[in-house]
Amino acid sequence: MPEETAADLRKRVRQIVTRLRRRFPHATTALHFTTPLEMLVATVLSAQCTDKVVNEVTPALFRKYKTARDYAEADPAELEQMIRRTGFFRNKAKSLIGIGKALVAEFGGEVPDTMEGLLRLPGAARKTANVVLGNAFGKAEGVVVDTHVKRITYRLGLTKEKDPEKIERDLMALVPRKDWIFFGHAVILHGRETCLARKPKCEECVLEEVCPKVGVI
Repeated sequence: MPEETAADLRKRVRQIVTRLRRRFPHATTALHFTTPLEMLVATVLSAQCTDKVVNEVTPALFRKYKTARDYAEADPAELEQMIRRTGFFRNKAKSLIGIGKALVAEFGGEVPDTMEGLLRLPGAARKTANVVLGNAFGKAEGVVVDTHVKRITYRLGLTKEKDPEKIERDLMALVPRKDWIFFGHAVILHGRETCLARKPKCEECVLEEVCPKVGVI
């Protein structure tokens, strides 16, 4: 693919979004939740864990821990046992208890609906904040950058960065804001289904005609 101008790149991004919308018209999070707190907890548990396992663990968890205060006052050993299957359960339990305490102390027990507020919670980085804001509140404050988004946007030539926050800045400059939430969901689905890490299925890819395949052997 020849060197493209900024205008050409933006046009290609629009084509990428259009193709992803055709392929994944209802793209959304795979995590199950009914409240912002449940979304926040599920997002914490999803680190280094599949959404499927998280969804198997959370029903019992959500029945027992219904409020921020429940997490703030949780017995660490009991909480650890309930989330053990999600991996790194000791660190995750510590994070959930810390988040519960922070929500009670600073936000009246409610999950904040701003990037600034969410970033004040212990262990919450921009990825977590973007997931919660987009899914629980419908607010587009940024683009979720996980391993799939990192890999695929590099292959698509949308960024040369490796750091998630720098990748996010590049994507926010290219993708229309109205598409930020959808874009993250759709790219993650595309990464799980087609643009695999070790052997992307380029011959089946809906983006094949608009992808420079950067780094693909």
